[in-house]
Amino acid sequence: MRSRWIATTVVAVVAGLLLVACGSDSSSVPAAEAIDAVDNATYEFVIPAGAGEALDAGTPLEILPGELDVRVGETIRIVNEDDRGHTVGPFFVGANETLTQRFSSPGEFVGVCTVHPSGQIVLVVEA
Repeated sequence: MRSRWIATTVVAVVAGLLLVACGSDSSSVPAAEAIDAVDNATYEFVIPAGAGEALDAGTPLEILPGELDVRVGETIRIVNEDDRGHTVGPFFVGANETLTQRFSSPGEFVGVCTVHPSGQIVLVVEA
């Protein structure tokens, strides 16, 4: 329990540093809220088991697009079937975890994506 809290805190700090490093204006960063699982997410992506090992071996993975354009109110679900956590823009999805978020405000975020060949993702949320 304590290690999960520490991991969550570290992720929050890193996400904040990424926002500063990317030069994003905090007023334009989209907000997303964690929600309980929904039957059908608007966007769903699965990070397969072995993704981390494939990346270590130099195999490029394109699990998510380099740019994702969504609308306020839509949801994203990222299912991580891998044995390690991955960063997808403002989100961290732990090993064997599922993240479901609803976008609640417009904006743009440019950040790290460990499962895209470019190493980054652009998330654009429109009203």
